Amino acid sequence: MERSDFVHLHVHTQYSLLDGTIRLDSLFRKAKEYQMHAVAMTDHGNIFGAIDFYQHAQKYGLKPIIGCELYVAPKSRSDRTTQGAGESSHHLVVLVKDMQGYKNLMRLTTAGYLEGFYYRPRVDKEILAEYHEGLIGLSACLHGEISNFLLKGNMDAAKRAAAEYQDIFGPDDFYLEIMENGLPEQKIANEGLMTISKELSIPLVATNDCHYIEREEAEAHEILLCIQTGKTLEDRDRMRFRTDQFYFRSPEKMKQLFNYSEESIDNTVIIADRCNLSFDFGKFSLPHFEINTGETLDEHLTRLARKGLEKLMLTVLKGKDDERLREKYDRRLEGELEMIKAMGFAGYFLIVSDFVNYAKHRNIPVGPGRGSAAGSLVAYSIGITNIDPIRYGLFFERFLNPDRISMPDIDIDFCQDGRDEIIRYVTEKYGSDRVAQIITFGKMQAKAVIRDVGRAMNIAYGEVDTIAKMVPNVPNISLDAAIQIEPRLQEEEKKSEIIKKLLSFSRSLEGLNRHASIHAAGVVISDLPLVERVPLYKSPKDEVVTQFSMNDLQTVGLTKFDFLGLKTLTVIKNALDFIREGRGIEIDINTLPLDESKTYQLLMRGDTDGVFQLESSGMKDILVNMKPDCIEDIIALIALYRPGPMNMVPEFISRKQGKTKIVYEIPELEDILRETYGVIVYQEQVMQIASALGNYTMAEADILRKVMSKKKPSEMEKEKPKFLDGAKSNRISEKKAKKIWEQMETFAEYGFNKSHSTAYAMISYQTAYLKANYPVEFMAALLTSEKDNRDKIIKYIVSCKDSGINVLPPDINESMRDFSVAGEHIRFGLAAVKNVGVGAIDSIISVREDVGNFKTFFDFCDRIDIRKINKRMLESLIKCGAFDSTGYNRRQLMECYEGVLDSAQI
Repeated sequence: MERSDFVHLHVHTQYSLLDGTIRLDSLFRKAKEYQMHAVAMTDHGNIFGAIDFYQHAQKYGLKPIIGCELYVAPKSRSDRTTQGAGESSHHLVVLVKDMQGYKNLMRLTTAGYLEGFYYRPRVDKEILAEYHEGLIGLSACLHGEISNFLLKGNMDAAKRAAAEYQDIFGPDDFYLEIMENGLPEQKIANEGLMTISKELSIPLVATNDCHYIEREEAEAHEILLCIQTGKTLEDRDRMRFRTDQFYFRSPEKMKQLFNYSEESIDNTVIIADRCNLSFDFGKFSLPHFEINTGETLDEHLTRLARKGLEKLMLTVLKGKDDERLREKYDRRLEGELEMIKAMGFAGYFLIVSDFVNYAKHRNIPVGPGRGSAAGSLVAYSIGITNIDPIRYGLFFERFLNPDRISMPDIDIDFCQDGRDEIIRYVTEKYGSDRVAQIITFGKMQAKAVIRDVGRAMNIAYGEVDTIAKMVPNVPNISLDAAIQIEPRLQEEEKKSEIIKKLLSFSRSLEGLNRHASIHAAGVVISDLPLVERVPLYKSPKDEVVTQFSMNDLQTVGLTKFDFLGLKTLTVIKNALDFIREGRGIEIDINTLPLDESKTYQLLMRGDTDGVFQLESSGMKDILVNMKPDCIEDIIALIALYRPGPMNMVPEFISRKQGKTKIVYEIPELEDILRETYGVIVYQEQVMQIASALGNYTMAEADILRKVMSKKKPSEMEKEKPKFLDGAKSNRISEKKAKKIWEQMETFAEYGFNKSHSTAYAMISYQTAYLKANYPVEFMAALLTSEKDNRDKIIKYIVSCKDSGINVLPPDINESMRDFSVAGEHIRFGLAAVKNVGVGAIDSIISVREDVGNFKTFFDFCDRIDIRKINKRMLESLIKCGAFDSTGYNRRQLMECYEGVLDSAQI
C-alpha cells in the first residue's frame, strides 16, 4: 500500500464513552480511502478498545497505533481538593511505541481508575515519570496543561510545564500538538506552542482531535455530549465544542491547513513509523494451581479423574459386573485425559473442580452442568458436572476439539445466594490482584437511543415515548429495519420535521457504546498480577473490573470463568430444606429416579408454573400435546423450543404419538435418531452422522458441525466430497448420501447443543419432581424466590389456589420473614408484604376467598395486644419494614413494648 504523508494521531472512538461517535469499521474504511498506512486511537482515560482496534487494523491492513488521552492531576493523583472536573485534571496524549510502552500504558490507565479517580481517572507526573518508557507524549488539546497556561497568558508556566514533560518522556519522545479547529483560543495556543517549540527545541505535530468521521456528524456529536451531561441542546451552559471541525480530515485538508508548518505534518509520519507494537495472540495464560502432593498438574488430574470415575461406576453399573461397559468408560476417560494433557489444560479443569467442590462443601447448590462441558467424562468424574455423557450420547469433541485448539469454557450455575461467596473464595485463593470481574458495554439500541436523543432535543416525553413504542419488540432490531417494517414510523417521519430529525440523529448514534457495566457472570483469574496482563477499571461501586471485554480478554490469552447465579437452584435448596425440616425426609436431588410417574403426569397436564424452562404458555401447550414420558423427551423439548426449530415441533409430536410413520433413510441412522423419532434435533447428531456414515473423526465432525451451523457455503462445498467419499466406502449409495447431506445442512442450522439441553432438562425434571411430590414445600420456596416481584407473587398464589394449596395471610405471631410451610398450606412471608407493597394487596385479595385477613394484617395493631408479640418475630418485622404500613412509628412501638425493644435494635 502506498504510504500517506499524514497520519491522524489524536482520535476518539466510541470507546470515549458518550464523547466519540467513531465506529472502528468506519474509521478504517475512511483511513483506507485516504490511503493512510496507519492511524491512532486515543480515547479519554482508557484503553477499553485497544484489542478491538488492533484486530480491526489487521483486518484492514493498516498499522494500529494504540494510545490514550490521559487526565493528569495538577498536583498529586491522590489530591481531591480542586473544585470541579475542569480544574481537577489536564489532558495529555500518549502513544505506544512498543510492548514496554503498552505495558506501561496499562499501568497508567489502571492507576488512573484505581488510585487517581476524582471526577475522571487521573494520573500525575510522578507516575508518568515512573512508567514513561516506550511511550511518546503529545501536549493534547486546549485542555492540555501547556495550552491552559498559554490561554491564561502565563508563558513562563507554559514553558516550565513543557520542559517538565520533555524531561519525563525524553527529548525525542515529547511533541507539542497544534490544531486548526476554528476556535479563536486555538490560534492563541498555537502561537504560544510554536514559540515554545523554537525556544526549547520541542518538535510540533499537527492533529485534529477527531471525535466523528464526517463534518456533517458534528450536530449528532453535540447530541451525544448532551446525553453524557444530562443537558439539552437549548441549555446555554452545556458542554459544547463550538465548531464542526473535529472530524477525520483528509491528508490534503490537513496539509492545506498547516501549510505554515510542514514539520508538524511530517512529524505525524515520523511518529507513526516509531510506533511498532505487535501482539502475539494465540497463547494462553492459566492461573497457577497449587498442588501439595508433589504431582504435576497432569498427574494430579489423572488421579482425581480415575478415583472419581471408580466411585461413579457404582451408580453406572448398578451392581452388575459388566466388563464391556466398564471398559467403555475407562477408554473414554483415558482418551479425554490424553487430549487435555496434550492441549495443556489440566490446570483449567483442576481450578474449576476446586471452586465447584468448595461450593458443594459449603452447601452452596451447583447446577448439573451448562453448555458443552457436560460432554466431558473427566468433568463428570471430578465433580464439575453431574451428567453422564456416555449415558446421554454427549461428545468431548463438542467441548474441546484437538483440531481447533481454544481455551476451554466451563460455565457454572450456582445458587444465587452463594455466588458472591464463590467469587470471594477464588479472590482469596489466587490473590485480589489476580482476580477481577469483566467489563461489558451497554449499547444505544433502537428504542433507548430514541429516548436519549429525544431528551437531548427537549422533545416532550409523551411524544418521544410514542415514537419509541412504535419500534417492534424484536431483539436487536435496528432503526432502519424498524422504520422499514413499521408504517407508522414512516408516516411520522414524513409528516413531522422534528420527528424526522429525532430519527436521523438516533440513526447516527444507534449502536454506540453508552456506558460501561459489569458482565453478569464473567470472572477473570490471572497467573500474574492482572495489571501486567490487562488494564483495570473501577466501577462506580468500587468493584475492580477489567478494561477489556470478555472476547478481548480471551484474545490476549487470559482465562475467563463464568459464575452464574441461577435462582432455580436456590428454589430447589429451599424446597429440600422445607422437606427435611417438616417431614424428616432427606432427598438427594442428584439421584432422583428419572422414571417417576407423578412427575410425568404433572408435565403431561401442563401444570408447570415454577418448573424450570417449562412454564411459558407455549411450552405448556406443547407438553399437553406431546405427553412426555421420559427424560429424553424433556431434553428434546428444551432444544426445540426456540424460534428457528419451532416449526419442527408438530412433526416431532406426530412421530412420538405414532401418527406419522418414522422412516430412516438407511438403517445406520436409527441408532442415532431413535430418541428424537427420526428428526435431527442436536448438533451432536450431525457429528454422529458424519462419523458413522462419512468416516469423520469426532474432531473433524465437530468442525463440520460448526461450518454447517454458521452456513459457510465455500467451506461446506469443501466438506461435501469428503462426506460422500466416506459414505461410498461404507457402501451407501450416492443418491442416499446426498439426501442425508441435504438433511444435515437443513437441520444443522437449527441444531442445538445437546450437552446444554441435557443439563438443563435435568433441572427441569428436578423442579417438576419436587412440585409433583412435595407441592407445598416447592411452592413456598418458589414464592420466597420471587418475594420482590409483585406480579410473580400474585401469579404463584393463583397457581397454589388452583392446586388446592392455601396461602395463609400474614400472621404477626406465625409468619416468618420469608414464605413458610404451615402444615398442608403456605404462610405469607412478612418481607414479601413489605416488598409487594400496600398497593398490591388488593390484587392479592382478588384471588383469595379470605379477603378480610389481608386487611386485618395492616391494622393488626388495633386488634392485637402488641406486648404479646413474639420477640424474634418482632425483630424480623422491624428488619423487613412490616410496621411501615401500620401507622406505628418507632416511638409508638417503644412505648407499647417498653424496654424490651432495646434488644431488637429499632
